[in-house]
This record gives sequence, structure tokens and C-alpha cells, in this order.
Amino acid sequence: MANNKKVTSYDVAREAGVSQSAVSRVFRPGLSVSQKTRDKVMATANRMGYRPNAIARMLITKQSGMVAVIVSSRANVNYPEVLSQVSKQLAARNKRVLLFTLDDAEGLDDLFEQICTFQVDGVIALAAHFESDKLAQFEEHNIPVVLYNRNVPGAMANTVCCNHELGIKQLIMELEKNNPKNYLVLSGPKDSDVANERREIALSLLKEFGAENVSILYGDYSYQSGRDCLAKWLKKHPTPDAVICSNDTMAIGVIDQARESHSINVPNDMSVVGFDGITSSAWQSYQVTTIKQPVEKLVKASIEILLEHVENPDSPPESRVLTGALIEGNSVKRP
Repeated sequence: MANNKKVTSYDVAREAGVSQSAVSRVFRPGLSVSQKTRDKVMATANRMGYRPNAIARMLITKQSGMVAVIVSSRANVNYPEVLSQVSKQLAARNKRVLLFTLDDAEGLDDLFEQICTFQVDGVIALAAHFESDKLAQFEEHNIPVVLYNRNVPGAMANTVCCNHELGIKQLIMELEKNNPKNYLVLSGPKDSDVANERREIALSLLKEFGAENVSILYGDYSYQSGRDCLAKWLKKHPTPDAVICSNDTMAIGVIDQARESHSINVPNDMSVVGFDGITSSAWQSYQVTTIKQPVEKLVKASIEILLEHVENPDSPPESRVLTGALIEGNSVKRP
């Protein structure tokens, strides 16, 4: 009759002629162990069919090995790339992603209860609006949170952001080379931290540059909202000289609407800029002038900060701001 008894780390240690703690170190990334011991333990473990018990490890380390990632159901289209990077980089640190979707800020209370039941090591909020009191709620339960690409004014929070101000300034400087007489700013939704920040920065900088005719419309980050906003504007107003879009997806919608429904030449009749640097913005038919976010570096910084606070809960909040790269496409008229 087959022996169904599970192989333990003690069995592997006895067979390999090493201590049980040596076996544990081999299977815990980041702990020191000689290559000779590692090779011996791995060969023995593979031969015996040993696999470390995640639950037992959690009891010993007081960590679940899971990180909750919160994504808004209305997330920007570049977030699949961000989520892929988060999963990849956490896996390299022997952590796993537990994904949660948030429809609106009111749903955060229910989400909080769900997250607590899984005893996650920490939270990365990719595209979710957090008020200061919600951050305090996580802090009270010793769950560190990192806000990806957003700030909560007045809150002591861990944040990692792209430098929106520098990026938008670079875009406006490109547009200003043509001395535009009127601007149309297409913002993302009013309940989006990123959209609000980008809009306010754009309006402030345009004022500094002396732009007098600046109008605002609100979309929802989607391709269709870019098309709809431009169509709505053109029903009552002439073609704007320059359109500043809250993201690349809206910019692509604006370009298609201008060309297909209004015979407007982009960029000769109207310049368009976006933000994010998503893959489709570089397609031959668009080549949007935009700011490409350093996604891999942003994710790396987020995970570094989170794991630092997992290991050292008393560490002070940390903020990092990384610079994006200006992509000079063909959606802005050359002077």
C-alpha cells in the first residue's frame, strides 16, 4: 500500500544531513545559505517530493505572503500593464497578488472587511480613491498601504507618483511652440485623484503661460468619451487650436472623432496631446505626443516601500516622485 504521509522539512533535513533550519532558509528567499547546502537540500527535496507548507510558514513568519491590490472598475487602460508588473515583481519576492475591484469610494468599507479576512501583508491601491480616514482605518489594523500614482492631500501616506507637473509642462511647451489661441482641456472624471491633479496642473500652467481662452470638458478616461467630448464642443464652438487630454485613450478618441466626423486634420488644424504612453498611442495612425510613465520603476518603488513597511511597521510614510519621458509624436503641429 502506498505511503501517503506528507514529507516534512524534518524528513528532508534528516535525509540531507543538515539542520531543519537550513532547510527553512533554503525555501525562504533572501535568507543566507551556502550554495553547497542549497544544492544538497533542493536535490533531496525534489527526490522526496517535498513542498513547503505555506500555512505553516505563515504561522512562523506572521506573514501571509499575500498583497491585496485594489483596482477601480473604471481603471485606465494602462493598468493591465501595471498589474502585470506588480504580479511579476511580487512573485520575484515570493509574494502573491490578491486582486480586489472597487466600483466607488463608498464600497471601500465592504472591501476593507474582505481584505482583513485574508490577513494580507499589505495593500497597493492602483486606481482607487482613498480618503484620509480610510487610510487611518488600514493603519489601525497594521496593514500598510501604498498609493500608486496618486496623492491624498493632508494625509501621511505612502505614495509613488509620476511627476505630473513636469510632464504636463513639457506637453504645454510643445503646444506653445505654435502659439495656440484657444485650448480645450479634456479632464477625466471628477472623482479621480489623478484626473483632478492633471486638470488643475494644466489649468495652472496654462495661466502661467498666458493662455486666455481655456475651456474644460469632463470625460471618463474612455475612448468614447474622447470622441463625445470633442463632438459636443464642435456643435457650438470652432475647432480648438490645442486639446490637452487627461490620458492617451481619450486623445485617441479625439483624433478619430476629428478625422472621421469633422474632417479636421490632426495636427495641422488641431494639436492633441495625451498622457501615460500606452502602447496604442504609438500606433502609426496616431503617434500621440504624450508623457510615457516609467511603469516598471513606479511599480518597483511601490513594492519596495510596501515591503519595508511590512518588515518595519514603525517606518515613517514615504513618497517618491519619478519622471516620465516626453514622446514627441505626430499629433502636435510642427512650428
